Amino acid sequence: MITAAQLRAARALAGIDQRDLAERSGLSVPTIQRMEASAGVIRGNVDSLMKLIGALDNIGIVLIGDDAVSGEGGRGVRLKK
Repeated sequence: MITAAQLRAARALAGIDQRDLAERSGLSVPTIQRMEASAGVIRGNVDSLMKLIGALDNIGIVLIGDDAVSGEGGRGVRLKK
């Protein structure tokens, strides 16, 4: 799962705008906008979420879930090594 805050942070960390993420993921700009504007965990069809997560992975973004090891705990994003 990915939250709207994680998506915004991931995009900022990668230095890309919504249009670029839409192109990289094969989703529309309005879809990316809706995802970023949602509250909490992003809801959408599985195909769209997999495209989004795949695009972030290809850019070099690692999503940190609630149960993943991180220094401070909680959700987040980080660049791959």
